[in-house]
Amino acid sequence: MSAPAEIASPGECRPGCGACCIAPSISSPIPGMPDGKPAGVRCVQLDEANLCKLFGDPRRPSVCARFDYDPELCGDRRDVALRRIEALELAT
Repeated sequence: MSAPAEIASPGECRPGCGACCIAPSISSPIPGMPDGKPAGVRCVQLDEANLCKLFGDPRRPSVCARFDYDPELCGDRRDVALRRIEALELAT
């Protein structure tokens, strides 16, 4: 029997996923990471519950604010989101 899918409402991130804060590279400065972050590195602003500590904060990089939940990209589980975002990162 498989584990239940993590649920996200349309247009909302899956709570506790954090894949978009790990898989992609970010070239703009992030508080605590002045040179941005490489792909596959956990952002220092991602808390223990995999939630962004800068959500709603004007210091949050604009690229992060534009990264929206997409069911085709994020799939139905965190591991799917990580794999798909990593593949997209490698392709671009």
